[in-house]
Amino acid sequence: MMNNSIKRLPDGEFAILKIIWHLPNPTTSAQIMEKLGEDNHWKPQTLLTVLARLTEKGFLESVRKGRERQYTALISEDEYLEVETSDFLKRYSGHSMGGFVKTLFSSNSFSENELDELRNLLNQKE
Repeated sequence: MMNNSIKRLPDGEFAILKIIWHLPNPTTSAQIMEKLGEDNHWKPQTLLTVLARLTEKGFLESVRKGRERQYTALISEDEYLEVETSDFLKRYSGHSMGGFVKTLFSSNSFSENELDELRNLLNQKE
C-alpha cells in the first residue's frame, strides 16, 4: 500500500490493527480475541466484521487455512503512524512543525526522560 493512499482509520479499526502489529504474523481472530482479553466490548462477530473491513481497505491480507482465517498486516505501524502524524500536522498546525512543537511545549507536560529522548532525536538529525 502506498503512503499517499493510506486513509485514517476509525478508532475501533485502528485498535484492532494495533493488536495485529504486536502479534506474530500471520494471526487469527482467536488470537486477537485472546489479546483483547475478557474486559473488552468486542464480540467475535464484530471482530470478524472489522477484520473484513480492514482487509477490504487494504490494511490486511486474509488467507483461509483450514477452518480459520489468518490475517497479516500489509502496512507497518511506523508507516501508518507517519501518515497519521502528517495528516494531523496538516489539519491542526498548517504544516508548521514549529507551531506544533510550540503548542506541545506550552503544556509543560514532558518528563525529563521524554525531554532527553527529544534532545537525542534532534541531535541525530544534525
